[in-house]
Amino acid sequence: MLTLASKLKRDDGVKGPRTSNPTSDSTRRVSVRDKLLVKEVAELEANLPCTCELKFPDPNKLHYFLLTVNPDEGYYQNGTFQFEIEVPDAYNMVPPKVKCLTRIWHPNITETGEICLSLLREHSIDGTGWAPTRTLKDVVWGLNSLFTDLLNFDDPLNIEAAEHHLRDKVSNRIATMFLYRSIDCF
Repeated sequence: MLTLASKLKRDDGVKGPRTSNPTSDSTRRVSVRDKLLVKEVAELEANLPCTCELKFPDPNKLHYFLLTVNPDEGYYQNGTFQFEIEVPDAYNMVPPKVKCLTRIWHPNITETGEICLSLLREHSIDGTGWAPTRTLKDVVWGLNSLFTDLLNFDDPLNIEAAEHHLRDKVSNRIATMFLYRSIDCF
């Protein structure tokens, strides 16, 4: 099977020997991941949900960025939640690494920032995990949906948050609002 990586290696061999200057070699060479990211980031920015914002701390490193989600409905309405997204070298064969940087009382996000979102799983039994056909757009839309239609109290990562919600929906909304509005106190 011909892959982009093998084609690039073969094309490099056909062009002949490179110059002995290692600097020109390293600046000219672009990884498969970075080629994919240029295309995917452009598509993502054109199709970003209105409740999301992207920030690239270093515009030359598309493999590391921050996502801010400001839900406009549901339990987390008017909250601001930040995620750190790092795309590994083996992307798109493996999913991006995502961590929630905002402390939150959420059934699918732990207080340490781990996230339960099926498409971020490298291996899944039900087939809803990561696949090379998925893109950053899927990841961002999935994270955004954790605050609305993908909010899952039946199969939680943070069992205590899910149980608390099921016991008392009103008290859970108050605790949620308190937790993300008092985050600056931590």
